[in-house]
Formats: sequence, C-alpha cells, structure tokens
Amino acid sequence: MNFQEFSDKFELCFGRADFRQWILKGFINSLIITGCAIVIGLFLGIIVAAVRTSFEKNKQSILSKKSAGTIILRALNSICQLYVTVIRGVPVVVQLMIWYFVILVSSNNDMTVAILAFGFNSGAYVAEIFRGGIMAIDNGQFEAGRSLGLNYFQTMIYIVIPQMFKVVLPTLLNEIIALLKETSVAGYVGIMDLTKAGDLIRGRTFEAFFPLIAVALIYLATVVLLATLFSRLERRLRKSDH
Repeated sequence: MNFQEFSDKFELCFGRADFRQWILKGFINSLIITGCAIVIGLFLGIIVAAVRTSFEKNKQSILSKKSAGTIILRALNSICQLYVTVIRGVPVVVQLMIWYFVILVSSNNDMTVAILAFGFNSGAYVAEIFRGGIMAIDNGQFEAGRSLGLNYFQTMIYIVIPQMFKVVLPTLLNEIIALLKETSVAGYVGIMDLTKAGDLIRGRTFEAFFPLIAVALIYLATVVLLATLFSRLERRLRKSDH
C-alpha cells in the first residue's frame, strides 16, 4: 500500500463527519456504561463482601446460635454466595441479553439496561476482590475497633474498609479495565458503543483496517490513562502510610 492509497482509505473511513461522530458517541457511551456500572459494582461488592466476611469470621458462633440475627445472616450469606456463583458462571454477553430480552424487556432505555447488566456482573467480581482484601486485614484491627467501643459493622466501616481499599487497589484497577473492555459486547443489544461504531464504519466502507485499529488504539489509550491515574493514587496512599 503506497501513501496515496493509505491516505484515500483513511479519508474514506474518517473523512465523513457522521463517521467521526459515531466514534465519539460510541466512546462516550462506553465510558458512561463503564463508569455507572463500576459504581453499582462497588456498592454491591461492599455489601456482598461485608455479609460474606461477617459470616466467615464469625462462622462458629453463628452456626451454634439460632437467634433471628444469625438466621438472617446465614440466609443473606447463602443469597450472596448464589449471586456470586451465578454471575461468575454465566458469560457477560448472555447476562446482557437476559437483562435486555427477559428482565427489562419493556424498557425503552438501552443504556440503563446495559448499565444494570454490567453493574450486577461487576458486583460479583468486586465482591470477591473486597472479600479477599478484608480477609487479608489482620484480626488485630477488628480487636482494636472493639476495644474502642465500636461494634462489628462500625469497625468495618471506619477501620477495616479504608485499609482494604489500599490492599485491593491494583486488583480493582484490573476489574475496571476488564469491565471497560467487556462493554464492547453492548452492541449485541443495539447500543452504539465504541466497538459497534467501528464495526458500522467497516460495514459502510468495506474497509476493516482503519476503523478497527482506531477502536483498538482508543481502548489502549484509555487503559493506559487509567493505569497511570491508579498508579499515582497508589503512590499517594503509600506516602500517607509513612
């Protein structure tokens, strides 16, 4: 391919304003889905991880007692285990289609459906990340909280969870990156995400190289930016420990 052919094909794929708008709209939609989904995932992850670690750290006393509180905690733990097992065992594209064609079939907002689907999917993985982080915190931290007059959940909120975030930050970044890339299947339900935009340009121009490479480079640049931001945050958190 000479320079003139290269230039002509590039102009064919990105010379039209509507093609550039598709890429921009797709990128924005991908970021919106990822951002909102990770918020839902963090919220669900904290709740699920708190329930599961509360059960695991107090398992002997919970199983030996039959009060209303222990029965509720056992039921919640079983629900959380089922949630994590199902979400991690079903492909994300299948989950997305179930949300779109079964659960929220009457919804007219495709973006909301995608955000909920990816949010609930992310919640299961974030929950396991947080659970591992909480279990890695020394039991002396729980005892310190109790000695200060805090109950178990207050100790979790004020002492354990802030420390847990420092431990799981690199793993949490991996989940955010994976979530961003998983949103590339949103086009299965008709959403104009970044990958869908590139594929539409490919279909209109019959030129695959430029639109697909452009999509790949945009994803790569976004991931590099996220990694840089998290690296700086991690360094600041380490400095605050000294």
